[in-house]
Order: sequence, then structure tokens, then C-alpha cells
Amino acid sequence: MTEIRHIVFDIGKVLLHYDPNLAFSRLIPDAQERKWFFDNVCTSDWNIEQDRGRTWEEAEALLIAEHPGHAENIRNFRRHWHDMVPHAYDDSVAIMESLIASGYDVTMLTNFASDTFAEARERFDFLNSPRGVTVSGDIRQIKPDQAIYEHHVASFGLEPAATLFIDDSQKNVEGARAAGWQAVLFTDAGTLKADLERLGIAI
Repeated sequence: MTEIRHIVFDIGKVLLHYDPNLAFSRLIPDAQERKWFFDNVCTSDWNIEQDRGRTWEEAEALLIAEHPGHAENIRNFRRHWHDMVPHAYDDSVAIMESLIASGYDVTMLTNFASDTFAEARERFDFLNSPRGVTVSGDIRQIKPDQAIYEHHVASFGLEPAATLFIDDSQKNVEGARAAGWQAVLFTDAGTLKADLERLGIAI
């Protein structure tokens, strides 16, 4: 196995907590009604298209045309996004910052809408610590499509076999491996630290 020289972090649910229920538990207090709303209106499939570069205005107009009775809560999804991302995972951030301090080449690769990532970067300064980031909304490509891994490699001059990817999604981990990267599935900071040690990376 090639020695790891480049380490690439996902952001959501690896470095930042994300949960739409945090905002909508107040907006739609009934749990069953809220689940229906996420299953049928502001779905994951709908939201991922903003990560692919669709504007919120277009996304909202599309859903409001289909669900006019839910117009206010459709708009509330973007309006209350900051409530869905309340804090960082300090232990994961500490690992990332330790890797940077140790001289590893650290970058980030994330499925994120362009405007919400800009907001996150203002709120969480550690997102400015790595060498750089590929944001899906900026380039209109999303994980686990192969194109986004290839774009990241080209943008940052990485050697795929010497690159380790850390993501909380199994399909994104598999996408990285298909692109020739090494990859681990993130579950928590303790497991990540053990994975890194197993790969010969001391924190």
C-alpha cells in the first residue's frame, strides 16, 4: 500500500454537525408530520441538487409549484439552515489540525451548496485551515460521481494512491476507492484516530 501523503476530509457529519430536524422540530413540532415533510417535500434528493449547483430560488419555486400549501416551510429550509449546523465536532477538528501541524497535505472535498458553504466558512474558521477545498456546488459535480474525485486530484496535484479520503457515507468512500484513493468510513473521532494509526499516521 502506497504511503499516504495527502489527506482529504469530507465536512458534513465529519467536521460539522448537520441535522435538519434541529430547525424543523420547532417549525413542525409533530414528529410524524415532520417526517412526512422530509419524505415528500424537502427530500434528500431535492436538497442534493443544491449541492450540485441548483440555486435555492429555483429549488424553492419547483417545490412550491408542487406543494403550494407548504410554501412557507419550503422557504424555511434555506432560511433556517444555520440552525441545522449548530456546532463543529471539536475532536475531529483537532485531528485535522494536528495532521496539518504534522506536515500532512490536508484538503477538503464536500457536497455543499455554494452559498451555505460560504456561510459555514464565516462561522467556522477551521474550514480555512486546510490547503483548499472542492465544493460540489461550485463545480456542479457531486460525490460519489467519479468526476469530482478527478477534479479534486487535478486541482490540488494529488497522487490518488497516496491520498486518504475520510467520509461518513459508504457510497462516497467507495467512490474514492474506485478513483484509486485509499479511504476510511467516518463514524467518530476515536475510530478515525485508530484508522489513522493503523495506516501509519500518528496524531
